[in-house]
Amino acid sequence: MIKLLFKKIFYPVFMLLLLLTAFLVLNHIDWDSAVLSQEFLTVSVDILFILATAWLIIRLVSFGKSVLLANNDLTAEDNLKARKIITQFGLVQKLINVIIIIVAVSLVLMKFDEIRRYGISLLASAGIAGIIIGLAAQKLLTTVIAGLQIAFTQPIRLDDVVIVEGEWGWIEEITLTFVVVRIWDKRRLVLPTTYFIEKPFQNWTRTSADILGTIFFYTDYTLPIDKIREKLQDIVSKDKHWDGQTCVLQVTNATEKTMELRALVSAKNSPEAWELRVNTREKLIKFLQNEFPESLPKTRIELNSASIKT
Repeated sequence: MIKLLFKKIFYPVFMLLLLLTAFLVLNHIDWDSAVLSQEFLTVSVDILFILATAWLIIRLVSFGKSVLLANNDLTAEDNLKARKIITQFGLVQKLINVIIIIVAVSLVLMKFDEIRRYGISLLASAGIAGIIIGLAAQKLLTTVIAGLQIAFTQPIRLDDVVIVEGEWGWIEEITLTFVVVRIWDKRRLVLPTTYFIEKPFQNWTRTSADILGTIFFYTDYTLPIDKIREKLQDIVSKDKHWDGQTCVLQVTNATEKTMELRALVSAKNSPEAWELRVNTREKLIKFLQNEFPESLPKTRIELNSASIKT
């Protein structure tokens, strides 16, 4: 960490040391014979000192984020706490950087007497324009406030598994104004932060990463359910994606033609659950085809011999 800190702050600290040296040199110059004026050099050094200080603070905040990333591994299986901390700090970091830049620019502008002298008239003339800009930026301000709300209430976090706009994916990036969702097929869905405050969506990893997967299939009434239940247990127990928690087979519906069977299996996260579901579905279908082909869905037609005309 010491090496990382040195790398982060080396250049801004070096610049600050140069500026401090410049301050000392300026105090020992004979200004009567100097080519440049004392006021010009002093203001220039002051401005550079403000900018270098802002740069140093931004780099220190960046170092703080690096420390958090080092102590909270997002790639771990149980990364709920890590996602919560990094999501919150990531958005706060962006806000701090904006505030630092605004303060630094304001301090720089205050170094010019002309701006301070006409400050009142500039503010007065900008009053109407400020109102117009404020109305135009209302949507942006709403979006930024929504970003801050996400940072502290955290309906979503980095790497959460969500379903939005009918798409299934992971939260890849959260900013103050937009959220990037990485879709399972590597597409990117970009949504405003207000979407996650105003509209309903599914978050599969809000409190934990483990999840239940369902497998539906339809069979004839002649199928021996106990045999299928035993086969399901055998298939799932040998699958590396199963977490060893849930494996249940239930008859969830019965129509005039078929039975609806639902297999309920569990996995440690949604990608594992997906693999477990597709593997189990394929093997159960093969088992039905090989062992109970007569119990596959069929349509029965009963013919009355008396009604058949020869």
